[in-house]
Amino acid sequence: MVSKIQDKVEEYAGAAEEAYGDVTDQGDHSARGAARKYASQASYAVKDAADTIKQQVSDKPYAGLAVAAAIGVAFGYLLGRK
Repeated sequence: MVSKIQDKVEEYAGAAEEAYGDVTDQGDHSARGAARKYASQASYAVKDAADTIKQQVSDKPYAGLAVAAAIGVAFGYLLGRK
């Protein structure tokens, strides 16, 4: 939970830095702020997806096992091809 809050804080800080760069016409601040904002959004999305998967697997363990097996078979098929 704390890491999600930290990601949101980083997102807002990145947006502020991007806005500062846009207002002052400093491209380095704008680019760095945009990168910081989008990196924190991606991190938040990955953590949210991981939490959702954990919840789904704990609710339905056999379905999670079946999905993991299917992914393993698909990777094995793709890596085994020549």
